[in-house]
This record gives sequence, structure tokens and C-alpha cells, in this order.
Amino acid sequence: MTDDISPDAGRIPRIGAAVRDTVRDRVGRVMGHVGPYVQLRPLTGGREWDAEPLHLRPLTPSELLSALVAEANARSRQPG
Repeated sequence: MTDDISPDAGRIPRIGAAVRDTVRDRVGRVMGHVGPYVQLRPLTGGREWDAEPLHLRPLTPSELLSALVAEANARSRQPG
């Protein structure tokens, strides 16, 4: 696993990092930083949300794989 938390920025995750928002219990990819917040988007796309850096933690490789499989399964159940 790579270190997706930038050491020079404290606990600010790097753009592109996969993280868990522990307040909302959601997984997302870091899209950007504005003010004190980090913008996250679901791993397979969707609407962004803001989160505080203190409430984010990097995903383990196992968690990342599980989240991607869960989202793919959810999409496969959508009428299409």
C-alpha cells in the first residue's frame, strides 16, 4: 500500500487517494482541496461531498477492492 497522506501537508490526503470518510461511513476518491475541506467523489463516479481531513483515513488494498466490487455489483443490478 502506498502512503496516500501527504507528509508535508499534515493529514491532507493526496488528490487521487482512496479514503474512507469515517463520519459518513463512505468511501471516496480525493478530487481536490478547498479551504479546510477535502472534496471526495464515489470511486466509480457520482456526486462529490466535502469532508474534514481529520475524519479521513486511507483504505487498505483489501478495503479498496471490496468497495470497487460492491459498487460494480450495485451497478449491475440497475436496469439498463
